[in-house]
Amino acid sequence: MTSVNSRTTADWLAHLPGTLQGLQAADDRWRQYRQDELSVPQVVAQSPPPLSEIDWDVVISGGTLGILMGTTLAQRGWRVAVLEKGTLRGRDQEWNISRQELQELVELHLLSAEELEQAIATEYNPARIQFGDSDPVWVHDVLNVGVDPVYLLEVLKQKFLAAGGTLAEHTAFQAATVHPNGVAVKAGDQTFNARLLMDAMGHFSPLVQQARQGQTPDGICLVVGTCAEGYAQNETGDLMVSFTPIIRQCQYFWEAFPARDGRTTYLFTYVDNHRDRLPLTDLFDDYWQLLPQYQQVHLENLDIKRALFGFFPCYRDSPLQYPWGRVLPIGDSSGSQSPLSFGGFGAMIRHLSRLTTGVDEALQQNCLSSSDLAWLQPYQPNLSVTWLFQEAMRVGMEQSLRPDQINQILGTIFNDMAALGEPTLKPFLQDVVKFSALAKTLLRTSVHHPGLVAQILPQVGIAAIARWLPHYGALAGYTLLRPAFEALTPLTKNLSEKQQYQYHRWLDALQYGSGSDYKGGS
Repeated sequence: MTSVNSRTTADWLAHLPGTLQGLQAADDRWRQYRQDELSVPQVVAQSPPPLSEIDWDVVISGGTLGILMGTTLAQRGWRVAVLEKGTLRGRDQEWNISRQELQELVELHLLSAEELEQAIATEYNPARIQFGDSDPVWVHDVLNVGVDPVYLLEVLKQKFLAAGGTLAEHTAFQAATVHPNGVAVKAGDQTFNARLLMDAMGHFSPLVQQARQGQTPDGICLVVGTCAEGYAQNETGDLMVSFTPIIRQCQYFWEAFPARDGRTTYLFTYVDNHRDRLPLTDLFDDYWQLLPQYQQVHLENLDIKRALFGFFPCYRDSPLQYPWGRVLPIGDSSGSQSPLSFGGFGAMIRHLSRLTTGVDEALQQNCLSSSDLAWLQPYQPNLSVTWLFQEAMRVGMEQSLRPDQINQILGTIFNDMAALGEPTLKPFLQDVVKFSALAKTLLRTSVHHPGLVAQILPQVGIAAIARWLPHYGALAGYTLLRPAFEALTPLTKNLSEKQQYQYHRWLDALQYGSGSDYKGGS
């Protein structure tokens, strides 16, 4: 009989149908990134003749998150079709977010207050942040609500159909041809002629791959985990915890929270795509070795319900602006999340109101060229400044750091943020950086821990600091410019419709780029 300590990932996950095959597929893709073997698909072409018929205002490819945009636009009266390669059904694993962020669904009339409550499967408080031997930081109401995707997507599906939307399930995107007046989308055995195609197919969308042209990611987040029963009762969560030194040239971080059918635990790490980086399967093997210490549990007591794994490439050149007219990336396709974030549901919710209003106006004013749509994917300095944080959380393959260096740096910084109060700490934990909060943190850390700066500089390198400084300056500029530009609004009534569209998008860029969209709530 195989002992617990000698069991491999294949042993632990063998009882979950299709899981090992999915893990192998993800590892094969990750190997292609490491060995620079990415193929560049050619799924978008352009054709000069106009389309003779336009049947849809918007076609959205990728239904899991695309149904959110599809429903808001259908409710505004636009002709919308949502394409989904399989059956549009939420996964069994909850999506974690805060209750405050979820109010966006009520404000956009996607859910009633009663439906929102029914969509919430779990809720916990507080959550912990801790690195090595540093003091733990506890926060409330951050990523503490688990939404039931199965219920949520079914409600949205029915509201989308009731608003006149068309849902094409088992209809996988194949190709798109952009014409002067529309885009012909080939999916399954059908062709959908629309004014606008929205790409909600995620990080590995073929449109993203074609637009990136094999570009090397500037950072990668590797993630593995499970949802399991058998843990001791624990109604608290972990947002980011590290209890080990640097392992395999990686700093390992953990996340955990209660779920309906047990407890979810993730192990994740930030890396580059060096060819010698560890595969996901090796990361999973380390997960099993470290999980008993992390959760104070015996592995043989666990009933593994689901396995979770993947990797998330991120690029400094983000958000991504497509070179073609009439095609717009949304959700993870868009790169609108920071390099610290996995993206997904939370990032989509954050931009849902902005995108709904912007796309609605773009359709009304026929602002659908590549330059027009680029206004919907603006530069956001508050996300770009977080690259320095990611680089401080990872280790180069040839780099030599003290085993506890990253834990010490992060423990100090997060305790400094906590000392400055929740208005400084909580937005950062929800993927929002504000200039005032960042400046206060940098000042406090520099004054109270000057030696820490001396450690960070050689770790991240002068080039990283030089790249970061313009984004830091832009964050300050956006923060100062936003109220000034808002004051000009009464003077814009005589602008042309296209100029008003651009002005409104510039206001959005200043708001989101400065983190001023954050609604807070304690």
